[in-house]
Amino acid sequence: MSDQLIDERELSKLKWRCRRGLLENDLFIERFFKRFELRLTHRQSAALSALMDLGDNDLLDLHLSRKSLAQINPELDRADVVEVLSMLKETAERPLYEAS
Repeated sequence: MSDQLIDERELSKLKWRCRRGLLENDLFIERFFKRFELRLTHRQSAALSALMDLGDNDLLDLHLSRKSLAQINPELDRADVVEVLSMLKETAERPLYEAS
């Protein structure tokens, strides 16, 4: 996968792909897109898609650091997925809108 930015159509498809059944996951993902959507690469998009193959409870456990990637799916414990998971967690730890 490349570090070229994804285009608007790919971003739209990725957002649709990321819709979840648990509100908590949707909130994390919504914040992720608000922060990173203009700089997502093809590599990051593929890693995010791989995370979206997980069940909602596993994804929430990853967001909340209750479990590791290695515990949930050792095949996903790779640099690109770890990077995107870190980006997801970063948006969960910071307020959506910071006061100036």
